[in-house]
Amino acid sequence: MKHRVSLSTADLLPFFEERHVALASDLACIGDDLARHEGHGHEAARRLARELGESYGLYSLLVPESAGGFPVGAAHSPTFIDLRSVCLAREMLGQVSPLADAIFAVQGLGSYPLALAGSQRQRTKLLSLFITGKAVGAFALTEPGAGSDVASLTTTARKDGSSYVLDGEKVFISNAGIATHYVVFANANPSAKREGITAFVVEADAPGLSVEPMATSTDHPLGRLRLDGCRVSEDAIVGEVGAGFRLAMQTLDTFRVSVGAAAVGMARRALDEAVTHVTQRKQFGRPLSDQQLVKAHIADMATELEASRLLVYRAAWMKDRGQPRITREAAMAKLFATEAAFRIIDTAVQLLGGLGVVEGSVVERLYREIRPLRIYEGTSEIQRLIVAGDVLQTGRGGG
Repeated sequence: MKHRVSLSTADLLPFFEERHVALASDLACIGDDLARHEGHGHEAARRLARELGESYGLYSLLVPESAGGFPVGAAHSPTFIDLRSVCLAREMLGQVSPLADAIFAVQGLGSYPLALAGSQRQRTKLLSLFITGKAVGAFALTEPGAGSDVASLTTTARKDGSSYVLDGEKVFISNAGIATHYVVFANANPSAKREGITAFVVEADAPGLSVEPMATSTDHPLGRLRLDGCRVSEDAIVGEVGAGFRLAMQTLDTFRVSVGAAAVGMARRALDEAVTHVTQRKQFGRPLSDQQLVKAHIADMATELEASRLLVYRAAWMKDRGQPRITREAAMAKLFATEAAFRIIDTAVQLLGGLGVVEGSVVERLYREIRPLRIYEGTSEIQRLIVAGDVLQTGRGGG
């Protein structure tokens, strides 16, 4: 049965404006079309990455209006992107194509540092390429010994005349192999620790940069970057020398909420699949949906899904309204939505029984796809530390 994308806005109207209601309708149509796309491997991912910009225009949501992005009436703010719109896009993509969602999300991570701190040339030239899909971005921060502890990264940037020479290794880099540009974080002054971390935009064909694929449980472009005397010009610096740590945190803080939105999309698809199955499947002469235990599962799944959406869009709404700090709200949204989605999808597998573990079935794919969301952009454990730290510091247990 063909899946119909659902992006309900009526139940969340306090957090939405008219443009979001219209956008949700457009995104649902895009999702219905996008659901027909199939394919595996890097070539399919490259084609999909291009089409998300060229055919569907989704990347415009990731770029500020001032740089040619989606019009939201905030052209006066050169760095503003409408986070609620990004979340709606990721909720849609999570329902129809987790691969497309991952590519879209990393396009945001790879382009937003340029929107925040890029030079005039970087903003005018590169961002226009990112919008159309002619350029594909990646965010190269994680290292073998530096994940959540970003300040301990060991990739270095040595000044050499009018150039910088980058040496080090990055791992678990999404869009690796299909990206045309990498935002690489390296330390230009290791003695200054995190105050020396600097962001560089490095082209995929830069001498000294090599990419090795990393196979995981999902069919996503993921890889290891090796920088061995990788030489880039001073023009490659994004922002200022030493401003990279702050730039990385600003980027991650902005997009962390949208991880929860993707989880909501995956959970919604799993719930839809489960409801379809239990209402059609008969056992002992009755639909499974007549069983009280099945009804209890469906009730829990639906309740957790709605709670997740509320947390996600509340945090995005606060960010869009100019709230200076939503670290706690973003952490809550990311934590609860990804953990709840994992439970919802696991229950869907259980309700489908043997069909739920058939390789390639919808819920089996979702079961594999949801797992990384509890890890990337800050593990669930890190989100708990953030929330608890804020509660203990402020003495504010809720609201």
